[in-house]
Amino acid sequence: MELPPQAIELSRKIAGKSCVGGVIGLGYVGLPLVQHLCEAGYRVLGFDIDPAKTGRINRGESYIKHIDSGWIGTAVKNGAFSATTAFERLAEADCISICVPTPLDEHMEPDLQYVRATAESIAKTLRPGQLVLLESTTYPGTTTEILLPLFESTGLKAGQDFFLAFSPEREDPANPDFSISKIPKVLGGVTPACTELAAQYYATIFKRIVRVSSPAVAELSKLLENIFRSVNIALVNELKLLCDRMGLDVWEVIDAAATKPFGFMPFYPGPGLGGHCIPIDPFYLSWKAREYGAPTRFIELAGQINTMMPEYVVRRVMEALNDHAKPLKGARVLILGAAYKKDVDDMRESPSLKLMELLLEHGADVAYNDPHIPQLPRTRKYQFEMSSTPLTAETLRRADCVLVATNHSAYDYEFIVRHAPLVVDTRNATRLVTEDRAKIVKA
Repeated sequence: MELPPQAIELSRKIAGKSCVGGVIGLGYVGLPLVQHLCEAGYRVLGFDIDPAKTGRINRGESYIKHIDSGWIGTAVKNGAFSATTAFERLAEADCISICVPTPLDEHMEPDLQYVRATAESIAKTLRPGQLVLLESTTYPGTTTEILLPLFESTGLKAGQDFFLAFSPEREDPANPDFSISKIPKVLGGVTPACTELAAQYYATIFKRIVRVSSPAVAELSKLLENIFRSVNIALVNELKLLCDRMGLDVWEVIDAAATKPFGFMPFYPGPGLGGHCIPIDPFYLSWKAREYGAPTRFIELAGQINTMMPEYVVRRVMEALNDHAKPLKGARVLILGAAYKKDVDDMRESPSLKLMELLLEHGADVAYNDPHIPQLPRTRKYQFEMSSTPLTAETLRRADCVLVATNHSAYDYEFIVRHAPLVVDTRNATRLVTEDRAKIVKA
């Protein structure tokens, strides 16, 4: 492929590790990406609108459990990494990765305010020879319909002066088997030169690059990954409701089915979906599909089933308390786990927050324990003023109901069941407990 002059120059910078990386959004996706870029030999500028985050980074402190403060301190000290809220410094970066949130609004429709604001900031300083990579999960068409025209309105041309691609993040926090460098990296540029440069840049930190024909293919591939999980989780969540009616153990049913060595992949039910991807991404595609007059009933149904699971759990708590002659109103409910999944400090879209809201609305006295989240931070939806309650025998005895929402490895379930008067388990976390099983209600 014959590259234009600006592409040739940027290619030389990438090959010589003299280009400056820029990462916008220093959260659970952006900060690990910065770490891998620095370890590959690049100097990286991190951008975030939160001065508390940039301040902590520049002091050598981490605010994400699986990112070591020692690494940040060393990278900042030797000049490999610095963080800023000054977006006019985007002109200093040669390769810019966008890792900002893409939530849903109150109508369950895509909220791209962070992507748009970021793109506008980039456009103000966009110069020849820059590569921009959007990593934020979004609907197919975002890169070419929003970013491309905004950037070309500066008079620069994509594929000639600047370069633009979409490459979805595939971060799995706290998974020791799959750091981001081990996960194949899908990417699609708006022109062949864009794809080539994006592939060259990310090949220095990802072991395998998967090129696709367009940004839209890359955008949709990410949605498909998470919709696949959403639909299958909805299936087992619905099966859980049926098993509850039939007096069967859904986890035993799934484990039995999983013994088949082909044609079956086990998924497990829970109190609802958490994380930034699975609860949100299906709605991005169903919204975009309406533009084409194509209903996505299957995808929307899965989203509805998963969204209503916290209400089912609260109903099971209410029934369990009733069996102990206690109303939910005024009952002391201790929730175990505020994080959205096991052994992480990530609360994004955690079903535990919805459980807290519903229990409080029913008049319960709610407390929580999470060894990874000492205090509940404010989120876009929730502003709880709570700190983690110490998990002692006395705390367990005082609770009318202990609700297992996240099955952290740190929890001693034998100890919990021994001292709690009632345990409602949404994760099958107590499956190995042998004594006092009459106290356990699965939900």
